[in-house]
Amino acid sequence: MMKQLDITLINQLAPYKIELKNGEYIFETDYNIRYSVWFEQDPISPIPAYWFNLTNRSMKASPSDVKIRTTIIFILEEFFHQNPDILLYLCDSANEQQAMRSRLFLRWFNAYGQQADYYTRTEMVKDGKEENYIAIIVKRTHPQFNSIINTFDKQIAMFRANKPNG
Repeated sequence: MMKQLDITLINQLAPYKIELKNGEYIFETDYNIRYSVWFEQDPISPIPAYWFNLTNRSMKASPSDVKIRTTIIFILEEFFHQNPDILLYLCDSANEQQAMRSRLFLRWFNAYGQQADYYTRTEMVKDGKEENYIAIIVKRTHPQFNSIINTFDKQIAMFRANKPNG
């Protein structure tokens, strides 16, 4: 079971104030755009893994805002501090912008020099004609690191083998 994040600590560091409501970490930007972050356990993973979910609850276009990136990075850092598990991320396919979202998310994460501590990788898999981007983030020091990467590779290969290429 996932350990709750320390919101007080996040709020000491993050530029946007986080509130916890119904298991979601919610913040509002200077542009009145409300974001929600939540984590849900992957039911099929043999090793504890969680899906990272990020939603623009306002459903409005978001201008470039470095404070969003910074706030999300502090949430992710606290996630890994409390839960040294695996984080998975499936990019939203709304407006067929999933490839851009995948690049943006990894650029945000890697902008803080996280490559030394975390292994990140994105894979594209097709569901019919729709391209889906799935990312994995795991601490390089995780005691089951090699097994985790092998399992991720096998699951991606299995998904690709069972889906038409469109």
